[in-house]
Amino acid sequence: MASARKEKNENGLNGQDIVALHTQTAHDWQTEKRIHKDFYDDGTLTFFWRAHTISALVVFSGVLVYVALVEEPSPDRVYNAKRGLFAIILAFLFFGVINTPDGPFIRPHPILWRLILCMSIVYELSLVFLLFQDVHSARVLLRHFDGTLGQPLPEKDYGGNCLIYDYNHTDPFHNMWDKFDGFVPTHFFGWWLKTLILRDWWLCTVLSIMFEILEYTLEHQLPNFSECWWDHWIMDAILCNGLGIYLGMKTLNYLSMKPYHWRGMWNIPTYRGMLKRLAQQFTPHSWMDYDWKPTSSLKRWLSMLFVIAIFLLAELNTFYLKFVLWIPPEHYLCLSRLVFFLFMGAAAMREVFQYLDDPKCKKFGRQSWVIAAIIITEFLIVLKFDWNTVTKPLPGPIAVFWILGASCLVIWTVLKFYILKDVKHDIPAKLKEEGDSGGDNNSLRDQSAPRTLIRRLARRTD
Repeated sequence: MASARKEKNENGLNGQDIVALHTQTAHDWQTEKRIHKDFYDDGTLTFFWRAHTISALVVFSGVLVYVALVEEPSPDRVYNAKRGLFAIILAFLFFGVINTPDGPFIRPHPILWRLILCMSIVYELSLVFLLFQDVHSARVLLRHFDGTLGQPLPEKDYGGNCLIYDYNHTDPFHNMWDKFDGFVPTHFFGWWLKTLILRDWWLCTVLSIMFEILEYTLEHQLPNFSECWWDHWIMDAILCNGLGIYLGMKTLNYLSMKPYHWRGMWNIPTYRGMLKRLAQQFTPHSWMDYDWKPTSSLKRWLSMLFVIAIFLLAELNTFYLKFVLWIPPEHYLCLSRLVFFLFMGAAAMREVFQYLDDPKCKKFGRQSWVIAAIIITEFLIVLKFDWNTVTKPLPGPIAVFWILGASCLVIWTVLKFYILKDVKHDIPAKLKEEGDSGGDNNSLRDQSAPRTLIRRLARRTD
């Protein structure tokens, strides 16, 4: 085997070079750990970064003392029940932001991301409670948020007349103006922010196109999925989604090139500099580019397919939940859920990337676990409350399209990972074991090895 290690292949690479290439991760996690280990706080913001557990306990106990001994009790049982339930949620969030571990982000403050995690747990618990109700009871429960809810929604079909220029109307472009509603800027800003979360052009583009295909697929179930062809591909895919992704990538390039040198606020001599530093507190503390490498291994490929599927399911849940629970699209509950998912998704995607790319990360992230549970629970609520709508059979041409697409995906996967075998997990086990035991190979396998060597080896294998 030693001779096999020294023997070079047709590309001029020996066994050590191959192991070095195929064990290289997209991000230098060892350097990342050293950076955080050597992080220095000059003390300027020390007060705001302490836990203050004793102070928090005093404040919490003081509020309970006020409720128990000072305020006048109310005889209204419904009011007391709502108030008590709200107090339980606040108490849990108060405990969580103090005691839960920090998430992957620290700006503007770790407490924000702990709060997001605790709020996501509360939301998941609420969904589990809703899952144990019937559809009528669930709609009645939502009236506690807004008394106008619980009414059937008017069906809106975005298809209809699809003429871009209508000669028979006083305003020939009236069809286009009808489609320009409040959801156009929502789509644009949504994909801008999603690009900042996913940090990858091809992944965002695949998700954008796939969702348009899903709207074609499911328009027989939800009327508002029915749109004109130019609404699908020009307004949504190109203008809203495409422009949002483009500006998102430009923002990513800026954040990637931007220097991250931090000074304590009180070490800045001018008030203008202090205000600028205060505003920068709401920008990233450091930046990490995501290189998902979807075809680098079978595990990574299947993981990325799962990420795409769960992302698209979350998008579909938005439309099906408001249809099943009778929540108008413009209601604050829908917008609040979307904003909440952006915060959850930002932390979750960071955890997922590290889980897939860092060989020393063996545990699925907390926020990733919770958001996956939320998406699955939402889908189960839709299935339970409106089984007849969700299970409407696909039209024949749509079913054939999906069968062909799934077949091509399976064939390509088998060809790529079982026939061609040109990815890292197809290295013979013995070769890898020999590479692990080789003295010179240890420096190649180290994540802190010079990137220029890895790039040189990669060019020789092209």
